[in-house]
Amino acid sequence: MADTMTAWVVTDPGPMRTGPLKRVRLPVPGPEAGEVLVRVEVCAVCRTDLHLAEGDLPPRRRGTVPGHEVVGRVVAHGLGTRLPLGTRVGVPWLHSTCGECRYCRRGTENLCPYSRYTGWDVDGGYAEFVTAREDYVYPLPEGPADALAPLLCAGIIGYRALVRADLPRGGRLGVYGFGASAHLTAQVAMAQGATVHVLTRSAKARELALELGAASAGDADDSPPEPLDAAVLFAPVGDLVPVALRALDRGGTLAVAGIHLSDIPVLNYESDLFYERTLRSVTANTRADGQAFLGLAVRHPPAVTTTPYPFDRADEALADLAADRVNGAAVLRIGG
Repeated sequence: MADTMTAWVVTDPGPMRTGPLKRVRLPVPGPEAGEVLVRVEVCAVCRTDLHLAEGDLPPRRRGTVPGHEVVGRVVAHGLGTRLPLGTRVGVPWLHSTCGECRYCRRGTENLCPYSRYTGWDVDGGYAEFVTAREDYVYPLPEGPADALAPLLCAGIIGYRALVRADLPRGGRLGVYGFGASAHLTAQVAMAQGATVHVLTRSAKARELALELGAASAGDADDSPPEPLDAAVLFAPVGDLVPVALRALDRGGTLAVAGIHLSDIPVLNYESDLFYERTLRSVTANTRADGQAFLGLAVRHPPAVTTTPYPFDRADEALADLAADRVNGAAVLRIGG
């Protein structure tokens, strides 16, 4: 194994046209106690990576390697780890939690004040190697890595957002925005018998939504053809919050799935919230969420739409995501 590796780091956050993502050579990290070293095959590109690069999500430190939807294989152990060498694993957004606070003890480790995140607090998967806590990675099946990588954040976060939206069985779901996470979540909802209406500004995304079985697909500001029992907002656009709330039927719930959202306009209580409409945020995920979703994905594999990029074009992948030129999920092919 080489002593150094190629990686992309966020130097000075700003719009993608300013080049906030730089390709560098770094030492291959050594796994600490409880960690494994993973040789990266594929890392999916998440909008959170874009928020980090552009400064919407303040970097924890300069020179962070982004990326938290990693498919790879264990190639070295830290003290006390047991996964066999060669095991295929997924390295997700949630890197670690304290395990002792009241949130961790009650099963809501996603709210842990001491939680740390891959590609934000610790270096992530825009690199040839990444270290990860053994007890936070997910064993993965064999199969195309491109299709597995987006499941590790887009899929898991979308699943939690769907749970938070309290969609009744056979209910009517609105999906605002239709990128990596939304196109997976819509399929989960349809598999559970929901009628799905997609609202997004991208014409290609609307075409994809209809191909996947959505009942309708309109522009983000349109009204769905029927009142909604639940909705999930994936687009990081605060202006859509009142739009989505007004589309809800009485007693409906809107879940906001992103880590970043632009400012929400002033809400009108009578038209936006009355009749027991509910507005909820979604904060990261628990390991139980990941296990539940990945188990579901094994039993009912979703059609994962991906746009692949070679590793040396990671900056282009983020720029395309910023400009809504990515259909489905962008993935970086790093190794094999």
